[in-house]
Amino acid sequence: AIPHKNITNIAEITEYKYEETVVPKDRDSKSDNMEENIPEDKDLPDYKKDKELAAKSLGISRATLYRKLEKYKDKIEIETGFEVEYLPGQEENLLELKNETDKLVLGQHFIYDDKNELKIFRYHEFSDSDILRYAEYIKTAIEKNIPNIIAHPDLYMLSRTNFGKNEEKATHIICSTAEKYEIPIEINLSDPVMYIRGKKEKIDYPNKKFWKIASEYKDLKVLYGIDAHFREQIELYEKAIEVANKLIGQDIIDKLHFCNENLEAE
Repeated sequence: AIPHKNITNIAEITEYKYEETVVPKDRDSKSDNMEENIPEDKDLPDYKKDKELAAKSLGISRATLYRKLEKYKDKIEIETGFEVEYLPGQEENLLELKNETDKLVLGQHFIYDDKNELKIFRYHEFSDSDILRYAEYIKTAIEKNIPNIIAHPDLYMLSRTNFGKNEEKATHIICSTAEKYEIPIEINLSDPVMYIRGKKEKIDYPNKKFWKIASEYKDLKVLYGIDAHFREQIELYEKAIEVANKLIGQDIIDKLHFCNENLEAE
């Protein structure tokens, strides 16, 4: 849910999550973006097959949402969407999907390397060329008008130990392209939430050096983002923002250009 004007929700839509998480009793906002994750075969992504699965899931989700809309019509506005991965050659399918929903969020979690082998962040080591390929995936997706939002653009730090020249180059590729096409990038709060819950000792992202570079782009739009896979991710969002801001540094946060719930620059 979006109880904060600069937060977008990347959620799996189920009746439980809608009833119990999306409409907290003390909420003060009426706008919510809800995105369903596109299912995918990790060995051989097949968007035609995945779209069929997604369509079935979306049909169930919409049915659930429409039943609830009447009940909560005076309390909440709902937008639907998908979190997707970009793959070269899948542009037509992704654009078709974009036309069927309100928002498309690009949450890139993997690439195919020079040997056409699948590499997933957190599970595989990423070479310098892999990091740059990740940035190029995002750049190409933006240039082809696929996403409305870029989720966790600094996710690549899950597979890196240092922030060097290649990480800096990847950051500039992502930020310059997002700025040019006016696509917001997200400060993702998943790691801060896990840190608060005592599930992680170290926050891998948001990455301070990434966001320091991002703050140098005067027209780059930024927002906070909450995953909603479990209730605490919503309940802890204020604390998570505090942790993220402290990690990034308030001086850097103050230089970032946050957008509103309509993805417009403030």
